[in-house]
Amino acid sequence: MTIRIAALAAATALLAAPVAAQEMSIATGGTGGTYFPYGGGLAEVISNHVEGASASAEVTGASVENVALIARGDSDIAIALADTVYGAYTGTGAFEGRQVGELRALASIYPNAVQIVTLADSGISSLDDLRGKRVSVGAPGSGTEVSAQTLLEANGISYDDFDEQRLNFNETADALRDGDIDAGFWSVGPPTSSILNLATTREIAMIGMTDAEVAAAVEAQPVFAPYTLRADLYEGMTDGVPTISTPNVLIVHEDMDEELAYNITKAMYENVADLIAIHPAANDTTLEFSVAATPIPFHPGALRYLEEVGAAVQDRQRP
Repeated sequence: MTIRIAALAAATALLAAPVAAQEMSIATGGTGGTYFPYGGGLAEVISNHVEGASASAEVTGASVENVALIARGDSDIAIALADTVYGAYTGTGAFEGRQVGELRALASIYPNAVQIVTLADSGISSLDDLRGKRVSVGAPGSGTEVSAQTLLEANGISYDDFDEQRLNFNETADALRDGDIDAGFWSVGPPTSSILNLATTREIAMIGMTDAEVAAAVEAQPVFAPYTLRADLYEGMTDGVPTISTPNVLIVHEDMDEELAYNITKAMYENVADLIAIHPAANDTTLEFSVAATPIPFHPGALRYLEEVGAAVQDRQRP
């Protein structure tokens, strides 16, 4: 009898014990960009508002690496540029012959603007002026490099025309500050901390694109869109600067549990103010932006939420 009572007590205690939260990894980018703080904010939203789940943001090499992390199951959620996501999903461009068709989207969350930065006294004011210079095109395996290479080649400029450096955002800012490079590419939600910090120590200039250069880039990569960096975005900027932008997509594996995907999507949209408090890029985390910009099918859980709230999902965005 004593044994039975002890066994019953142990079983009752086990049932009463809290179930351990599912630990989720969010693949982001370097600490000097927008991916990492946004991913940290999303991790907080998931941990606070998705029952039975907790999440943390992980520093990575950004878009291209993040696609691989999702494909291998090493990360649960990732942020990646739309051109990288679309190329991986369709097996085109940089992903020719290595299609990642199991990618699904939870949302498009904000646009990345290509920001080409130099020092004010460098004498560089156009894409053509990059010829013969030392230029950072972004970290290896990053969406920044994919975007930089695409827009440059669309305008007749290849890596053979300049000394390319593959540096992350903080490294690019440091190299510009120290005179080790002449210009650098960022593809990130503006404003970004690494450029903000650089502008406090050096007088910077943004290299704008002409209408013809923008049109050539959009023709080469349809997920590109014209974008203007607003005046006063960074210290010393007095005028708007024309460039291109690319949506950022929140991606998961098709095998993610549908209910979990639904709950994450719902929590994100219903607590977007928490994300905006972390980074202003989240002002673009809207249903309208997501259904207009997402280049691959939504995960069924995300799709269920979008249909529940009446979002105008496109046919190509359905699995």
